[in-house]
Amino acid sequence: MKKEDNKSSGIKNIYFIAIAVVLISAVAAIFFVNNKEKEIAGSQSKSEAGVNNNRSKKNEPLVGSEFALDTAITVMLYDSENQEILDGALALCRKYEKLFSTTLSESELYKLNHRTAQTVEVDSELAYVIERGLYYSKLSKGAFDITIEPVKGLWDFKAENPGLPEDKELASALNKVSYESVEVDQAEITFKNPDTRIDLGAIAKGYIADKIKEYLIENNVKSAIINLGGNVLCVGKKPDGSDFTIGLQKPFSPDEVIQVIVVSDLSVVTSGVYERYFTYKGKNYHHILNPADGYPYDNGLLGVSIVCPASIDADALSTTCFSLGLEKGIELLNSIPSTYGFFVLDDYSIKYSEGAEALIVK
Repeated sequence: MKKEDNKSSGIKNIYFIAIAVVLISAVAAIFFVNNKEKEIAGSQSKSEAGVNNNRSKKNEPLVGSEFALDTAITVMLYDSENQEILDGALALCRKYEKLFSTTLSESELYKLNHRTAQTVEVDSELAYVIERGLYYSKLSKGAFDITIEPVKGLWDFKAENPGLPEDKELASALNKVSYESVEVDQAEITFKNPDTRIDLGAIAKGYIADKIKEYLIENNVKSAIINLGGNVLCVGKKPDGSDFTIGLQKPFSPDEVIQVIVVSDLSVVTSGVYERYFTYKGKNYHHILNPADGYPYDNGLLGVSIVCPASIDADALSTTCFSLGLEKGIELLNSIPSTYGFFVLDDYSIKYSEGAEALIVK
């Protein structure tokens, strides 16, 4: 593998502001509540779930955080002070990590990828997420493909000296990639190719956010923000009845926003070239890989943000629309009700799907 020093890497990052100012960074896991910085990842007083209990003002949310799903997880409850509810929300992240992880040997997906039989019965939730992933793979005609895992395994964006995969390795891995080789029949997954492996990194966090929202609502929480490494899902409105205000990160500038929008009871998810990447011979190589050649997409886009009711859809569509490119991505979004997209081009201009501009703060 040809190697060069890693110039930069990060994770999916969205900033959003609520009440007076609530600014959440998925990279640093730092909260700013009413302009007072609270460093969740630091050594301050926390509960077992990693919760900051030293809230100085009555209207501040109850905040919990921890590291799971290979990212910083935060949940903010605005209309509840019930610690058990918050702990339960964070526990769901740990539960689902054991279901969807491709690296934990005890996870259901890991076992599925290391199967010894052609057909395997799996947990019903895993089967559902795979089925939804195949739906978006088919919808995009393979531009987005959940069987990219063999190729993804050749790219190490966390390495100190990352490099490009060898051509022979890449060609071999590409032969294992095809969403059409996977079939779902209720809880049974059948593989036509024994070497095909699945990665749900572009859809699983959205599903988990939806399940956390469902859990919170069942426990009478009507105002909350769920942030799974930048996959943001707003529960209802702020306690005063106003919308949540969300700032979309400016690519390669973690402390700046490029667009500010208002939403209520919606999910906002961004996929971009600045989330996980390295530089090799002056070129940016990012983590959104093209199933056709195994290399990162190079289509003039820096990022795509999706706003829609279900986080599983926002998660999948952010990667799907990025993979499709500007014109086809907007065309797809315009065909889906209550779904909006913000496309950041490499000159930092923004293009919008129908209805997206109505969400912008005036």
